[in-house]
Amino acid sequence: MARQTVFYGAVISPETLSEYQAYPHSLLCVNTSGNINWIVEDVVDSAVQDLLSQYGALEADFIELKHGEFIMPGFVDTHTHAPQVPNIGSGQQHELLDWLAQYTFPMEARFSDVGFARRAYESVVRRIIDCGTTTCCYYGTLHLESTKVLADIVHAYGQRAFVGKCNMDRHAPDNYVEPSADASLAATHALIAHIRALPSPLVQPVITPRFAISCTPPLLGALGALARADQSLLIQTHLSENASEVTFTRSLFSECTSYTDVYDHYGLLGPRTVLAHAVYLDDAEVALIKARDAGVSHCPTSNFNLSSGICKVGAMLDKGIKVGLGTDVSGGFSTSILTAIQHASIASKALAFHSPAPAEATFAGRQLPLSALLHLATLGGAQVCGLQDRVGSLAPGKAFDALLVSVRADAGNPGLWGADLDRELCTGDGARGGLDAMLERFFFTGDDRNVRRVYVQGRWIGGAEERR
Repeated sequence: MARQTVFYGAVISPETLSEYQAYPHSLLCVNTSGNINWIVEDVVDSAVQDLLSQYGALEADFIELKHGEFIMPGFVDTHTHAPQVPNIGSGQQHELLDWLAQYTFPMEARFSDVGFARRAYESVVRRIIDCGTTTCCYYGTLHLESTKVLADIVHAYGQRAFVGKCNMDRHAPDNYVEPSADASLAATHALIAHIRALPSPLVQPVITPRFAISCTPPLLGALGALARADQSLLIQTHLSENASEVTFTRSLFSECTSYTDVYDHYGLLGPRTVLAHAVYLDDAEVALIKARDAGVSHCPTSNFNLSSGICKVGAMLDKGIKVGLGTDVSGGFSTSILTAIQHASIASKALAFHSPAPAEATFAGRQLPLSALLHLATLGGAQVCGLQDRVGSLAPGKAFDALLVSVRADAGNPGLWGADLDRELCTGDGARGGLDAMLERFFFTGDDRNVRRVYVQGRWIGGAEERR
């Protein structure tokens, strides 16, 4: 950004699972480094110039939002598979293990061709950014060079991300398996070095054992040693997604007390671990995740789509476990966190049908409120990734990773009733109520057309408006 920028209009930002800020007339200043300088929460039109003068911002670029537009933190996708996007919407009649064998592994094997990977990943990253994802945890394939390409493309687009090369040295097709634990570890070190040599720190490496089934004990042990030696590294993996997967895993690691204990046993369970799914956990596993301060990526679209089950997110939140949302493409059939928000809401309602809320519960056995859905999609995901001090909410000193959202009819989404029509036909309500309604309709009827601009570290990198 050549100059500082001041936005004037509605701002929405999470605080806790139960509370969020929603101010209809705020001034928000982003400095030349892409960080938020200051926010003034309620500003009448007549006071704008005086405040700009007071803060020395009269020469700043000034962006005034229209009625029906608001600024909110960007989405954090804590779990997705970049090489699976070409398969999106395919193979949904299968459960996990058959789906991997018949659809996923054959597609991922094609990424041995670096040219193919480059062409595919250009489209993949562009789509994910335009859906409003400012931070993404990407699984690549087991191929080092193609995963380097993924990291390079993410860097070129300016997205904040964690990029990992899958570690998998067993229980995979002959054309899609690593020759040894040593080879897998060496490629992991090479990817880490490549990513850390990029000019911008927005892209970071992540240790990525695909899941326990695909990793021999020597490989898990080596990855655990790497995690202990370099505690800045994030770890991402799958946990208890499918009942058959859990049974198979237990048969492979009889020395461990549970699936979760496998990761703990090999030094891969800690405060920077992102555990995708976590559907079939017993009480001891939940307690272990909490004790290690690990985070959970809730992937409801995939869990429904592959008939895996429903993660008991409310109970985890009541125990203080960090939870974010993941699209889990292509188990999930959408690259948009909006779809994950919608299905997280439905999942919580489905659980509430069969397991009414205990008297002492805040979230367990209840539908997730709008505040919790906002938190999961933004600040909760940032907490899972260890980025809560930088992103996930809008506050002075934090990076301006944000979305400019429009819930106006002129955004071109026929499924969303525009806030401008509310004003014209007097179907809306008051200022705070109006912003609550706008956020809710964006979450439940919005799509990428309503994501007008996507900013990361103050830089406008995508969104529907850019594509005009």
